[in-house]
Amino acid sequence: MYFSKTRLVRAAALFSAAIAVPACAQGDLLVAPTRVVLDGQRGTEVILNNIGNETAVYRVSLEVRRMTADGKLDEVAEAEMNDAEKAALAMISYAPRRVELAPNQPQAIRIGVRAPAGLPEGEYRVHMLFRAIPDAGAPVTPDTPKQGVSIALTPIYGVTIPVIVRQGSLKATAAIADAKLVDMKEGRGFSLDLTRNGTRSTYGEIRILKLGEAKPALQARGIAVYPEVARRNLTLPIPHEVAAKLAGPATVQYLEEGEDGGRVIAEAQVVLR
Repeated sequence: MYFSKTRLVRAAALFSAAIAVPACAQGDLLVAPTRVVLDGQRGTEVILNNIGNETAVYRVSLEVRRMTADGKLDEVAEAEMNDAEKAALAMISYAPRRVELAPNQPQAIRIGVRAPAGLPEGEYRVHMLFRAIPDAGAPVTPDTPKQGVSIALTPIYGVTIPVIVRQGSLKATAAIADAKLVDMKEGRGFSLDLTRNGTRSTYGEIRILKLGEAKPALQARGIAVYPEVARRNLTLPIPHEVAAKLAGPATVQYLEEGEDGGRVIAEAQVVLR
């Protein structure tokens, strides 16, 4: 596995304690950034890092997922893909597709894009999946039913990030509606609807601001509304003591992430009950 000196330095810096680039982890795999946006011409890199104590092998693949109104991302079978989803899969290339990482070893996955001539304006999206390949010789978790048959269970971990290609001059607006406190099975929750209009997705963080307080009373990052949905319901579980602080007049904001400029996408004055 070869790394240029420049790439190794960049990867090491990316995973330093002072990192500002968002990263996500599942099992012993850390991936950064958590989202890739391309303009249809230039590629980029995603950095993987094995934060475990053992050497691990990961397989990299692409899949198509669609967002539902409650924010879930359902995988789409090839036979059910529309033309835009097929085009997204066809224009994205990546390498390597299989990596073996020693503990604390970074690896760059190169992502390229080649938009075909005449591609209609719009946003095209695939999801890149990084999945651990279990070691055939590793110990497994035994599950022994009453009948005496032993079943070996091997957990398989994966991380998925969106890879988005934007073709043309795309715009989107959003609005906040029906913000409220709700009862959940465990504790309470904050719920709202995000509506989106336009030709691209929105992505950012939710903040709830209380009068006279400098810091947000509640903050949630990585909130996307993809083009296939015009309205997404978001419900965030919160402890009872946080719900008590949120009750009453408040300002709810939906903002771009700091690295995207921090612009306020939508804002609403509400009374939370």
